[in-house]
Amino acid sequence: MASVIEHFAADHRACDDVFARAEQAIAQRAQRQAADAFARFHLLLDAHFRAEEDVIFPAFEAATGMSAGPSAVMRSEHGEMLALCEDVRRLIAAGEFDEAASLADTLFSIMQAHNMKEEQILYPMCDQVLSAHPQVVADAIARLGMPEIAQ
Repeated sequence: MASVIEHFAADHRACDDVFARAEQAIAQRAQRQAADAFARFHLLLDAHFRAEEDVIFPAFEAATGMSAGPSAVMRSEHGEMLALCEDVRRLIAAGEFDEAASLADTLFSIMQAHNMKEEQILYPMCDQVLSAHPQVVADAIARLGMPEIAQ
């Protein structure tokens, strides 16, 4: 069976790689490249969150009865990260690179702590409880890895 932790952790790394390219462009004050790279990152991150929130989390919650547990915390953090993404995109568009870099650093710190919680706590729990539902996992994985965006 496909593994939630294996595929979603790999997707975290893919998002990190695109984020690093965006940060580099911000540091170089290359507005068009920064905007393009950050837009790609935002699309990848949103696709990742949608796969979790629309497929994995509901199946996990149905299987465990834990609707106010770890998946609720992750949803809240997703909202916070997406709001920060919008703020960084706005700052890049305005040419405010120092502020964009500072906010991107904050976003990266939140993202790393979030990913650690998912990879060490939630994903192993999902793999355990969703082992009886391989199609759910396969459906969620199919929503990841949008290579045309990551390039």
